[in-house]
Amino acid sequence: MPLYQMLCISSHFKEYKYIKQLVTQTCSHIMDGGGVVRKIDSWGTLALPQRMKRHAGFQSYGDYWSIHFDTSPRTLQSLNKIMRQDPLVIRWNVLKLGQNVEVLASEGRKIIQGEEYYPLTPSQPPSPPAP
Repeated sequence: MPLYQMLCISSHFKEYKYIKQLVTQTCSHIMDGGGVVRKIDSWGTLALPQRMKRHAGFQSYGDYWSIHFDTSPRTLQSLNKIMRQDPLVIRWNVLKLGQNVEVLASEGRKIIQGEEYYPLTPSQPPSPPAP
C-alpha cells in the first residue's frame, strides 16, 4: 500500500472535542479500509494566510494537523469525499510519499549517508521541462 501524508486545516473552535472527532473519524476510516495510521501531528491554531471560505462562512484562523498513513487508493478516494463534505474542514491536501515504506526508507538512508540519489537510470535522459 502506498504511504501518504495528509495536511488538514480545520475550523477553529475553543473546544478541542471537534478536532478530536474529526481526527478520530479520519483514522477510523483509514483503518476500516485496511490501512495503517503511522503518525498524527498537531501543529496548533494559526492565523490563515488569507481569509478562506468553506461551506458556510469565512475563516481567519484554523487548526492545522497532519497524518501519515498507508492505505489503498480506493480508501483514499472515499477519504477525500468525506473531507470534502465535512463542514469542519477548510482545506486539505494529500501527498504520496512513496509506494511502500521499505522503498522510502532505503531512499532516505541513501540521502542521509551522503550517497547521491538519481531516480532515473543512467541510460534514460531527463525529460525536458514543460512549457
